Amino acid sequence: MQRNEKQEMVNALHTKLAKADFAVAVAYKDIDAEATVKLRKTFRDGKVDYKVVKNTLAKLAAKGTPAEKFADKLTGPSAIIIGYGDVVAPAKLLQDILKDQGEKMTVKAGIVQGNLVDAAGLKALASLPGLHELRGMIAGMINSPASSLVRLLNTPGSQIAQVIKAHAEKAA
Repeated sequence: MQRNEKQEMVNALHTKLAKADFAVAVAYKDIDAEATVKLRKTFRDGKVDYKVVKNTLAKLAAKGTPAEKFADKLTGPSAIIIGYGDVVAPAKLLQDILKDQGEKMTVKAGIVQGNLVDAAGLKALASLPGLHELRGMIAGMINSPASSLVRLLNTPGSQIAQVIKAHAEKAA
């Protein structure tokens, strides 16, 4: 790889790491080509970047970004997983992949919204409800009192209507 190609790669990775809300360095070993293709497709479908990068280039790209906190963990074969926006969805996706890969892939360290986390922290994050689930829960909580109020206000009116109907049937 030429020097200018390396510089372009470092610049592109630096840009991604600078705007990432979720970045994790993973170690991998003995993953065959077919599994790698499947892995890349899974991450791509989840709107998560998966990059296998030389450690020296990754360390250069991490300078000046939140990912600089885990740059010292980049030893041996490493891949970087980068997510934007929602941090729970990439964590869940990563946990699923780690289960599938078993011992072939392990978490070195990660950054979630600027905070350094380890494998246990990522596992805890993956157990949280996602952004869409949280929005649904909040909407339900907001809607619940309003629905109860409408039912409460409708109850006396319907009872009066039943009494009048019963009176009308009795008179007829």
